Amino acid sequence: MSSILKNYSGIILLLLGIGLGSLVGVYIPQAVAWLKPIGDIFLNLLFVAVIPLLFFAITAAIARIEDQGKLGKILFVMSVVFVITISLTALLTIIALAIYPVTAVAGGDGLTAELKNINDESWGDRIVRFVSVGEFVNLLSRQNILAFVIFSFLMGIAIRKSGDSAKPFLNFIIAGNEVMKNMLAILMKLAPLGLGAYFAYQIHTLGPEIMGFYVKPLAFYYIFGFIFFVLMFSFYAFIARGRKGPATYWRYNITPALTAVSTCSSLATLPSNLIAAKKMGIPDTVAHVVIPLGNTLNKHGSSISSILKIYVAFAILNWNFFEPTTLITAVGITLLVSIVAGGIPNGGFIGEMLMISVYSIPNEAIPAVLIIGALVDPLATVLNATGDTMAALLVQRFSGEKSNY
Repeated sequence: MSSILKNYSGIILLLLGIGLGSLVGVYIPQAVAWLKPIGDIFLNLLFVAVIPLLFFAITAAIARIEDQGKLGKILFVMSVVFVITISLTALLTIIALAIYPVTAVAGGDGLTAELKNINDESWGDRIVRFVSVGEFVNLLSRQNILAFVIFSFLMGIAIRKSGDSAKPFLNFIIAGNEVMKNMLAILMKLAPLGLGAYFAYQIHTLGPEIMGFYVKPLAFYYIFGFIFFVLMFSFYAFIARGRKGPATYWRYNITPALTAVSTCSSLATLPSNLIAAKKMGIPDTVAHVVIPLGNTLNKHGSSISSILKIYVAFAILNWNFFEPTTLITAVGITLLVSIVAGGIPNGGFIGEMLMISVYSIPNEAIPAVLIIGALVDPLATVLNATGDTMAALLVQRFSGEKSNY
């Protein structure tokens, strides 16, 4: 018993914090206003720590890869893993909807105004914002996280090309990486309190909205999403590590999953993902490349959500969703939303705009699409965030990198 408490004390405390937060959100809603600032402070600390953590982790990982061909192989395998697994997620969602159709929903206009907040800019401009910023200081904003990841990636390559003259700078990067790991360990000690407080706010805010017009599509998402989460991620872990893979993955994936469901933020989950990857034995050369890039480019929860939103919009309008051209287009839109739009500020809404534009969706279906996207966010974040460690396992397997486990 003492051994279990020692090994799982962090998870047990986190579960207790989230459990208490849930009870407060349901039964003591007047306390939420006092608890939310505590949760916000914890998240802000995480977000502030993420930027230097990413810089040191990615730069050190790239700079320490001696073989140029190895880096190229990791990136190639990563791209293949992202595309294949996200496409498979979309296809399985389509099959599930064919077997268990969801009744059309109606009503609601709560989030329609969000569409008006997105700048009317060309896709070329969005691609520029997707990969770059105009000022160095803008790299430090979590709104431009992919541009920051690319900058850190290029910095690592520059250090490698600089040879021996860059060794002092490389030593600084390696030392900074260790310092940020310890900073993260300190912050995660506060997770039961911070995540519990924030979860109370989530339950208080989302609970009433889930009931009503959106029960059936939300029930489909949460039931199918949870089954997919357990079965498919276990299957991928088995492919990566054999019979011991699923046990290893789930043993260390609990904390990232709880962090994701509490914060509804893939970025806030990224630090705990890096810790989990280390415990899973994924080498830094893989984990520190795949997980930060996957944070914006690998989104299984968004894939399921994209297909469901297209299906619901078609159901409201009495259109045939299962027409072959519609399905092929839906998978294409899902790939774009899950791999590309995820890294753009307001990427979720841009993906919805793309769907509305491609299918010429009339106004009456737009509110339902937006509201469903907001209400599935907790589980979508779990799938998006924890899918990155799963992808790292697969990349390690097929790139030939040795496990540290």
